[in-house]
Amino acid sequence: MHLPYQRRPLHDLADTPEAYDAVLADVEDQALARMTPEGSLEHPRAVQDIGDTSLGITSLLALAWQRTGDPRTAEAARRSLAFHLRERVFTEDNPGYPNLTVRDSGLPYARYVLAPGAHPIGDWPSTVWALLQAVNVLDAAHGLFDGEQRAALRALAHGYWRWLTEATFFNPQEAGNQAIGCVVGGLMLARHLSGPQGEAVRERALGLYADEIRARRVRDRGALLPSEHKGAYDNNYGPISLSFLAQAHRVSGEEVFAEDGDTLARYIDARLTNGGFDIGGPRYSEQHCGFEAVLGLRHFSRRVDADLGRYRGDTRWGRHAAQPDGGVDGHFAFMLVWQIQDPIRWHRAPSAAVVRHQLRAGTVSVAFDDRMTPALVEAAGTYYLPAAVDRRHGFGPVVDGFLLCRPMGAVRVRDVRAADLAAKLVTQPVVDRDHVLRHVRSLYVTDGTRLWVTVAVERLDGTAYLLAGLPYAKDDGDRVRRTAEGEVTSAGTLRLTHPEGADSFDARSQLTQEQAAFALAADPRVYGNPDEGWRHLIASSALEAGPAPGAPEGLHLFAVRYGPGGSFAPTFDHFEQGLTVRTEAFTATIGDPAGDAYGEPRLTLHG
Repeated sequence: MHLPYQRRPLHDLADTPEAYDAVLADVEDQALARMTPEGSLEHPRAVQDIGDTSLGITSLLALAWQRTGDPRTAEAARRSLAFHLRERVFTEDNPGYPNLTVRDSGLPYARYVLAPGAHPIGDWPSTVWALLQAVNVLDAAHGLFDGEQRAALRALAHGYWRWLTEATFFNPQEAGNQAIGCVVGGLMLARHLSGPQGEAVRERALGLYADEIRARRVRDRGALLPSEHKGAYDNNYGPISLSFLAQAHRVSGEEVFAEDGDTLARYIDARLTNGGFDIGGPRYSEQHCGFEAVLGLRHFSRRVDADLGRYRGDTRWGRHAAQPDGGVDGHFAFMLVWQIQDPIRWHRAPSAAVVRHQLRAGTVSVAFDDRMTPALVEAAGTYYLPAAVDRRHGFGPVVDGFLLCRPMGAVRVRDVRAADLAAKLVTQPVVDRDHVLRHVRSLYVTDGTRLWVTVAVERLDGTAYLLAGLPYAKDDGDRVRRTAEGEVTSAGTLRLTHPEGADSFDARSQLTQEQAAFALAADPRVYGNPDEGWRHLIASSALEAGPAPGAPEGLHLFAVRYGPGGSFAPTFDHFEQGLTVRTEAFTATIGDPAGDAYGEPRLTLHG
């Protein structure tokens, strides 16, 4: 089976003026054919996320009219704006909405679902999206709408802003992308308000960003990130936050948005595999967005000199939101408007920077988590997740069923480059089941085609093996398909095991990781936290590599190779200052666990 959401890299989508003209022409054709006598441009099947959809297509029509001057487009834009102003503005409190701070305020808001009380919890983000559609229409209003429509839309946008910031709790879903989107709406609205009123809105937007978003950032893998659904990063919403940061910087000129965007962009770059696959998140661990991410990934790819467009997006939404029949939906249309307006184009070369939480060369990559344990391994187009044994997840030595993966002290890292080789040495002090401190030294070396992993630890009492990952997915042209195997060779024995029973994950099943994680979460899909659910996993399919032969006295050594190659028979020499590892491609010397004079690990590498 193919993964449903992670499809083509987003930088494969053409972004020339001609390509965007074709996208807008298709939107025009669909809108003119769809428009109801009342002026609605909503898709007939739209139910959820409907509050901004007709206005979103209006904004695309306005942009298209600026480029073509077609009078049919202008008339459709005017009629559809009149529809939104007449039929999609709500001022009576939605029954059951729990986040009001002022009841019966009379301020306008947008509904996630039109029926009263049907799904009120979504009204806050829907109002953010409607605000953003409104300010885009205002930006294109000159010569298209008469003074009465412009004034009514300006008043509506200001009312949306006031409802979001005066009549409700700010960011009630604790979703960074929604909150930053609201700030962008305020910054764009301020340009359409006169004098002190506009300045007050701008200052309020900047203050909300500083006090409610930036002050609440969450640290992960060394980076401070906007909190997303109570977590640090979400594979669907994280890149959307990046797009909002790009637009905030574009419209305000405030460097804080550029700086925070650079941080998030570098973090994403360190997570992403070469193939653009990634996994993990508190809302959607495996679902990727589409066009919503293009502005941010493309804009910041230039700023941080990284090929962020390798992110595999849901290209069913590659240009705009779409219903299952492929018909255009205006939800989030502001992102298409902004990416068309932004002149920056993709940076397509990989970053040359050495990054603590990543090892990447050629077609090989390892992304490391906060503990400097691999969170995702990529080699020969196959992706390996951390496996689970007896409720513990990770890559590392296992003795009598106990995984040595929880650092109990500073984790040290040394990166080395030599000729065509890239290496990372990670030293972790961990404790075993008996609370005996062990020093696990993990050496990762790649030539851009293969990945060698060598793990050394003081000799373990009991049955020991290396937990070497869960083979999960594999590149398959423009798609990624599930797999339960990988091209892995071990210096010792190697077996691929599959668990039985509840709360386990068998890679041979037809479930995705996200589906399994939602099933294990405390709440059902959409409201559950897949990262939290996955942590409840007791066991998974796993590669188990036995000890390498020829290990020096007093050490357990494990050695595996991911990717193609012939026989694999590494040799080892242990001496007072460290350990030498020789393979068919390199010789590496790992220093004593105590490190140098500053406690930092020593590593030398030769091809």
